[in-house]
Amino acid sequence: MKILLLEDDLVLSEIIEARLKERGFKVNLCKDGEEALDKAYEERYDMMILDINVPKKSGLDVVKSLRGYNDKTPIIIITAYQDTTHLKDGFESGCDDYIKKPFDLKELDMRIENIKKRFSIESEEEIVIDRDIKLTPSKNRLIVGDKKYKLARKECEILIYMVSHKKQVISSEELMRNLWEYEYMPSDATIRVYIKNLRNLIGKDKIKTIRGSGYYFE
Repeated sequence: MKILLLEDDLVLSEIIEARLKERGFKVNLCKDGEEALDKAYEERYDMMILDINVPKKSGLDVVKSLRGYNDKTPIIIITAYQDTTHLKDGFESGCDDYIKKPFDLKELDMRIENIKKRFSIESEEEIVIDRDIKLTPSKNRLIVGDKKYKLARKECEILIYMVSHKKQVISSEELMRNLWEYEYMPSDATIRVYIKNLRNLIGKDKIKTIRGSGYYFE
């Protein structure tokens, strides 16, 4: 699934972009409204996530321009406003959902999933891990050679995270912090079980244990 992201805040844009890529989405990041419009006219997107307060042309103006050209791509707006007036303007402009700052990445995930269901968007993007290893995140499906495996959702999320942080040491605490909500964090033993299962499927040489530090994905 391809997403157009409009966000001019450097830190927030990097966080959102990394999260979307971890989930297997292709992302085009824009820093201002005019750039977002140009990209929207040049390429087709499955979804757009647009901040309201950005340079040159606001996110709402981008929505209005797109809808004026009968572009019906699902749009989630990001807003720092807490009043209902701006939300009303957003929906009247043609957005399909909104998320208020500050927000948890889990909430963003849920809103994306809601849009996918409403608009019957199927994400068939494959992550090529190796020459004969591919992952389809939307279906938790791993293909190794000519064999197909159904992963547990958390196994899939761990594998995506490791692929996106290739050749970096990843601790169990880092995986817990990024892939679980605080109240549902698993034990180290549970993480080890997930890692063991993945090794059995993709090969033990792909995920190395760095004693006392964590895991290293080749």
